Amino acid sequence: MEHHFLIVSYIIQGHINPALSLGKRLASTFASAVTFSTSISAHRRMFPDLPTPDQEVHDGLVSYIPYSDGYDDGDRSDITSYKSNFQATSSKSVSAIIRSLAERGRPVTCVIHTLAWAADAARDHGIPSVLFWIQPATVFSILYHYCHGYDRVISSNIKNPGFVVNLPGLPPLTIREFPGILTISSDDPRFWISQLFLDMIRFLDQQKTVTKPTVLVNTFDELEADALASISEVKLLAVGPVVSSLSDQETACYGAALFKPKRYMEWLDSQPERSVVYVSFGSLAVLKKQQEGEIRRGLEETGRPYLWVVRKKATATAAAVEEEEEEEEVPTDDCKGMVVEWCSQVSVLSHAAVGCFVTHCGWNSTSETLACGVPAVGVPQWMDQVTNARMLEIWGAGVRAEVNGEGVLEGSELARCVEIVMGEEMRRRAKAWKEKGREALREGGSSYRNLRDFVAEIAG
Repeated sequence: MEHHFLIVSYIIQGHINPALSLGKRLASTFASAVTFSTSISAHRRMFPDLPTPDQEVHDGLVSYIPYSDGYDDGDRSDITSYKSNFQATSSKSVSAIIRSLAERGRPVTCVIHTLAWAADAARDHGIPSVLFWIQPATVFSILYHYCHGYDRVISSNIKNPGFVVNLPGLPPLTIREFPGILTISSDDPRFWISQLFLDMIRFLDQQKTVTKPTVLVNTFDELEADALASISEVKLLAVGPVVSSLSDQETACYGAALFKPKRYMEWLDSQPERSVVYVSFGSLAVLKKQQEGEIRRGLEETGRPYLWVVRKKATATAAAVEEEEEEEEVPTDDCKGMVVEWCSQVSVLSHAAVGCFVTHCGWNSTSETLACGVPAVGVPQWMDQVTNARMLEIWGAGVRAEVNGEGVLEGSELARCVEIVMGEEMRRRAKAWKEKGREALREGGSSYRNLRDFVAEIAG
């Protein structure tokens, strides 16, 4: 019987890109049928020119059917209402998709999801479900151990950022290096996000009463062997790096980018090899003016050409970006740099002109810089980013920049870190991780075998 995977992704691009890339690999490498589902509002941004906005789309490998989270117009400004309702509404909508596919002779055989609520819909239909963990195995291990005996030692030392915690299978980490979702108070507006992640661990605990749960992880065995082996109660399968440039498909995010590329690739073509400093802090970050000024000063201090992604509004729509063509500019008198509001990151990191990446260290960006062999300067903000920045240092593929007492990265510190990562030793280490990541994905490689065995196990 042909497998039919329904991949259910949360609405943000940090979930959509790896989930869709995984689906493409399942379809192209393992001859599986794949349906990809994200929210209606995200679906409309992915496919803005459809005659009927919410219609099913086929691209030759994957079918796309959106679910409703109750906020189809994309307006989630009433966060209290959103966080109270979106999980139940989304689960109900995904259940309807599963039912409709079965009625059309395309029954789903497995649901792969990036958040726990989608498993409820799968369970209602008697379909197996598997969590796709889009962060590193190290972060999964931290959260798992937090929920299994280490919560007190972590919580009681939140105000002591230098306190060292030793968790099974992980290097010693300070409280400062723990995911932000574990170090915020319950009155923080972001606290509900931490509960979403901890809910995934609790969901797996419920599964353990029946069988040993499997989690697909966006990493590879050679990168995080100890973290992957640190939890005996859960089967962690490394299937990464799930990065589009490492497949046979186009590198422009498989059409999942919510913004359109401009002329930056032509500019990169004109730059010397390994000379460009690429700067991007993710699709949601909006920098304060003071921080923008310091980054500009630091980039100019390096004397190197740079490509800098500056997001004007965290909630900007694709249409708004397309209307702002003037945002692509050369902002300095010596014509050293280019500023854009969006770029295809994997295409940029794969370009021979790029020598280093100044990043917020979200796991997608971290995976991409490792997969492309580009050393990084980490400027983490929150979530898993602080942990990822530390792991980059441990892997020898980057350094974490230090901020001042006001939380601002000063220009001189940025310039110092850029010079470190542009050195030959760190370039050599980054290149070595690139080769190991590619080897993991090749037929017979560790991630190839893990995904192959997972597909076979689903078949029973």
